[in-house]
Amino acid sequence: MDRDRLAQALLDSFLEELEGHVVSLNRDLLALEQAPARARELIPGLLRTLHSVKGASRAASTSMVENACHRMEEVLEPLIHGRAPAPDLFELCFATVDALDDAGRRLASRQELAGSPLEALLPQLEQAAHGAPARASAPGTAPRPAPPPAGGQPPPEAPEPELPVPAQVSGETLPVRVSGQKLDALLGRSGELRVAMLRLEGHAESLEALRDEVAGLREAVRGTQSEATLRRVELELARVARVLAQDRRALFQSSTGLDDEVRRSRMLPFEEGCTGLERAARDVAHGLGRRVRMEVHGGGLELDRSLLQSLREPLLHLVRNAVAHGLEAPEERARHGKPEEGRVVLSARLRGSRVEVAVEDDGRGLDLESLRERARARGLEAPEDDEEAARLVFLPGLSTARRVTAVSGRGVGLDVVRAQVEALRGSVEVAFKAGQGTRFTLDVPLTLSTLRVLLVSVGGQVLALASEGVDRLLRLSPADVREVEGRMSWVTPEALVPLASLAGVLDLPPGPPRARPPAVVLSAGTAQAALVVDEVIAEQEVLVRSLGSRVKRARHVAAAAVLPDGRMALLLSPASLVRAAGGRPSAQFFPTPKERVARRRVVLADDSPTTRMLEQSILESAGYDVTACADGAEAWERLQAGGADALVLDVEMPRMDGFQVTEAVRTSPRFGRVPVVLVTSREKPEDKARGLQAGASAYIVKSAFDPTSLLETLRRLL
Repeated sequence: MDRDRLAQALLDSFLEELEGHVVSLNRDLLALEQAPARARELIPGLLRTLHSVKGASRAASTSMVENACHRMEEVLEPLIHGRAPAPDLFELCFATVDALDDAGRRLASRQELAGSPLEALLPQLEQAAHGAPARASAPGTAPRPAPPPAGGQPPPEAPEPELPVPAQVSGETLPVRVSGQKLDALLGRSGELRVAMLRLEGHAESLEALRDEVAGLREAVRGTQSEATLRRVELELARVARVLAQDRRALFQSSTGLDDEVRRSRMLPFEEGCTGLERAARDVAHGLGRRVRMEVHGGGLELDRSLLQSLREPLLHLVRNAVAHGLEAPEERARHGKPEEGRVVLSARLRGSRVEVAVEDDGRGLDLESLRERARARGLEAPEDDEEAARLVFLPGLSTARRVTAVSGRGVGLDVVRAQVEALRGSVEVAFKAGQGTRFTLDVPLTLSTLRVLLVSVGGQVLALASEGVDRLLRLSPADVREVEGRMSWVTPEALVPLASLAGVLDLPPGPPRARPPAVVLSAGTAQAALVVDEVIAEQEVLVRSLGSRVKRARHVAAAAVLPDGRMALLLSPASLVRAAGGRPSAQFFPTPKERVARRRVVLADDSPTTRMLEQSILESAGYDVTACADGAEAWERLQAGGADALVLDVEMPRMDGFQVTEAVRTSPRFGRVPVVLVTSREKPEDKARGLQAGASAYIVKSAFDPTSLLETLRRLL
């Protein structure tokens, strides 16, 4: 090997080694900062690591790294003998570790170290080594790129690390470095092989069908000269079918084994995916004058490296958010009887084919009133339900921070988390206890490469929905549907589920109304929505492919699915669809009878003369024949006397309220099918639920009253 190639090989080896040493230095420095009394136990390990880096850097001819490690050894060694650390010693040490990491990135991209943060820190290290007070960083220099502020741009990605894979050599297990990109490519090929297997299975079924067809033809021509020919064809088809079945079984075993081995080679412990997060928590806490301890539970759980890599950015946002927003200052925690040191816990556990990752703190919890106040200030609805109000934290631009800092105040961090998790075909939920803490739970699939999906047809296109996000399939009937405040809902015994057309959500051409349209009920966390589709096609296993760098983010689309026949279908995001369905206006799902020429008669009841006059004017201007009544009892009497095509009722009225009139109408053999529209100021969920239970066809709140919505509701019902 010539000198240049040897130098490059030594440098490459050094950079691989440096990456692991940076992790070790950060870990041991954090432990030493939290427990200085353990100096005699921890300093030797730090010195050994620094000595290893120093020796490797000497071999790789990186003298600046060698010099920095030597000076840092001189700074730390006196602590073994009981010397108390200087106030800024840890800041200087952490800055040096960051500068070493930055130096590795520069060397990997063939940059010089002149002008780097490491060069700027050398004078400070030399001064500290000779007993001068330590300083955290030199003016005009920056240590290793810190984790990005909430919603900010991440630092440039370092070259992707290679993963050690055991290999048996002469009876010994030796580590072999395999690049992550190669493992990704291998997994992709394995997935393509599985899809080809499914395609082969379809061909085998077609061959069996052809054989049956030939057998039927042979029976039809029995006794003729063609019978013998068809018999030979049938036997040959049977032989080919047997061979194909044998090959298919062998290929299935091989492809399944290959897929399992590739997946095992890609698995890493969850705790490796958390590397660096403790340091990020420490840096945020230090900047805010707080103390934090981070714990990892379920760290031994092995997950796919792609999943861990994709979860890193959301977890970083959540950890920083927990420290900046969740944890209180030490004095405030002491006043509430809490330890001055806050606690952030990361945990992971398997749930079937999915993994649940949680970030939990023991801080103050969410300030719902502040969230509602900020939402109203932006013209948004502020839900009364606490669970719904807590989800406001995921809205873009919404922050409860009083001022903008490097880690909070811009209101984009948690929106980024939600977007990134949904891009993984997952969902994120938040729960809290006032004064006790907040918990963010991420629910994501265990694998990102293959998936079982439900294929549906909408607007002339075939689309894919992850089967794990599909609760049920159903056929809708008009009795299953109610309209509440201009939005359609599917009625279940437990709840009202938002109902929308998938074509409408995706801005595709709508299909014709049908007497019993098919619908898919999706779930994302605790939320649900029912989406009407043109047709449910099949359930299949597909290969998942990224949309690529040119398509950063397509609305409601998570990825592309490669179907067994080679076609592509867009894979939709259940969480995005569920949110969108809740805000869609009413749509026409069922065929409507031809409108009659005669004017429709409406019985209107409201005890407010002004409201009654306004609604009567709106209805009469639209061509309705209106009978206005002052209360519910009068409306019931007028209905019995002259009938009506529809009723428009207030709820709070003397003698009979709107609920009572609705119940009377629904129990009447004569008027049981007459549409009833409740127009009321009562907007609590329990009031809406009671109205629908009574049998109301639609429920309109006066605070959101719009003449167009009333007329459109009547037009649809009639």
